[in-house]
Amino acid sequence: MANSCITEYKEQHVYTHEDGISSAECAKRYSEWAQAGKYEEHLSEEYYQGPIIAADTLAKLFPEPATRANVRVLDVAAGTGLVAERLKPRGFSNIDALEPSEGMLALALAKDLYVSSFTDLLGDQPTSIRTDTYDAAVISGGMGEGHIPCSGMKELLRVVKPGGYVVVVMRQQYLSIVPEYIDRLEPLMKKLEQQGKWEAVSRTVVPRYSFTNDGVVFVFKVKASLP
Repeated sequence: MANSCITEYKEQHVYTHEDGISSAECAKRYSEWAQAGKYEEHLSEEYYQGPIIAADTLAKLFPEPATRANVRVLDVAAGTGLVAERLKPRGFSNIDALEPSEGMLALALAKDLYVSSFTDLLGDQPTSIRTDTYDAAVISGGMGEGHIPCSGMKELLRVVKPGGYVVVVMRQQYLSIVPEYIDRLEPLMKKLEQQGKWEAVSRTVVPRYSFTNDGVVFVFKVKASLP
């Protein structure tokens, strides 16, 4: 069963991360994956640690459990709600979802995890979210070919309040194989820090983030919103 699941996941991963895929087509393929009823089987905790890593990171940033219910969180590329499912037991309950795939979001909303939701892509154009809305934004699994572009970092700066946090959990390998990110994503992150927009809190490599692939966790503290 395990070998079959891994094989199916690899095939689906290639399909949703195909070279040159557009964001719109990527979202469509994720909807197909979700509606086939296989997504959560393929990305169970046994194989995919991203949601746990994301939730644990956020819990460390807000160490007082009694105050977490007041922390307003944006779950970016929310998928079927895997991150929110890990945040809830840690005391985070004021969570909104941003997800471009209607099929994925439908499954997430059926779980009653979110206060509000936005069927939108984090990218070049501003979302409908108001400036300085959130205390934290978290991405887990939303980075890759045809996924969130570098420009999405600027939109996160806009919607997260000064003093809030941005957490990005992604496969480390993508920094060196995805054209959108090669020599672009980390330099942009550094540039935004130099401009005084946010402060780098940590950059941590985590083993076996997804199957046997290492991940990297970026944490930034917002200092000033982008106009």
